[in-house]
Amino acid sequence: MTNIESNKKDSNSLLQLVSFMIGDEEFGVDILLVQEIIRMLQVTKVPNAPDFVDGVINLRGRIIPVIDLRCKLGIPRKEHDKNTRIIVVEVSGKTIGFIVDAVTEVLRIPSSITEAPPEIVTGINSEFINAVGKLEDRLLILIDIEKVLTTSEKMELQEVEA
Repeated sequence: MTNIESNKKDSNSLLQLVSFMIGDEEFGVDILLVQEIIRMLQVTKVPNAPDFVDGVINLRGRIIPVIDLRCKLGIPRKEHDKNTRIIVVEVSGKTIGFIVDAVTEVLRIPSSITEAPPEIVTGINSEFINAVGKLEDRLLILIDIEKVLTTSEKMELQEVEA
């Protein structure tokens, strides 16, 4: 059970999230899973890597696979710009970077303003959407970073690291 799921049981609890943009949509991820947020680095392409893997980066001596979250969400890729960031997270014991268009803010929202995503948007490729947060002026899609990659994709990622 993720922090977001366990916090939903206590309606007075606060969710601490890092929010980021991909296209025109704003997403949030549990801050406890985020190790750091860095500016875009030179990404080294890896031959025969899965489509969603942009390549690898050298982060202070550690080689980290980098995933283009746009590609993973089925949104067309775009050129990186001055706002592009890599959110470094730990997924299933592995350190991975996710490329996002921009990181917007760190939020603390009451779990009571979140609700399960509508059934119509919970298709095959959206099992990683935990909830939708209803903020005053916008909606925030809360994702479970652990579920963004399928088990087979995690195995493919191990091959990239090797």
